[in-house]
Amino acid sequence: MNRVGILCALQTEAQHLGPVTLGGPCARLADGTLIHVSGMGPDAASQGARALVESGAAALASWGLAGALAPTLAAGDILIPEFITAGEGTTRATTADWRVRLSHALSEQHRVMGGMLLSRPAVVRTAVEKTALFRTTGAIAVDMESLAVAAVADDQRLPFIAVRVIVDRADDALPVAVTSATDAQGRVRIWRMLTGLMAEPAQIPSLLRLSWRYRAARQVMAAAGPSLANRQYAFPPSTVRAAS
Repeated sequence: MNRVGILCALQTEAQHLGPVTLGGPCARLADGTLIHVSGMGPDAASQGARALVESGAAALASWGLAGALAPTLAAGDILIPEFITAGEGTTRATTADWRVRLSHALSEQHRVMGGMLLSRPAVVRTAVEKTALFRTTGAIAVDMESLAVAAVADDQRLPFIAVRVIVDRADDALPVAVTSATDAQGRVRIWRMLTGLMAEPAQIPSLLRLSWRYRAARQVMAAAGPSLANRQYAFPPSTVRAAS
């Protein structure tokens, strides 16, 4: 059987893929699709992707949220990129036939974009930094995990795609009160966030905008997530080895 292994940084991202059975390093959907929640960042993602391969994944996918770099992207847009880049020389391609199948399926109900996805080891917080990265890299969105997953897929010669739902727009600044209060698992330490907001209440409008964007993105993730594991839209079975 050909199993897809899906890497999510956060449990809140994984929950939109469907009900899972827990056990071992990876959870499983009813059809055998493997899911690993790694925590944020490239190192955690790399370890999680390797755990998926060791558990029998015959193809890898990076699923979750991303921030917009291109001003044309809005919260809830879906990016299924042709390429993942570090912005400084390292660029990896996604698997074309798998990407096209899924893009076509999702575009019937959602706005789906192609292009370049930038992966960075740290959160891109300000609109000024987003604009600079858009101009210098050509990437239209940014995340923290996809390049690491792509590297494992290339190393193992497995198909790979990334599917990312936009949450913050290019002109949105991420409030320091939120980013500094969020741990690697995406958990927000409420009292630390409230302390930051009380010290700098000018961040509150940005926080409200971000919460609206997040709600829109989650609605799209809930609708689109199950398609990522749907074999009707997956890679052709002949392109991958059989999982043990």
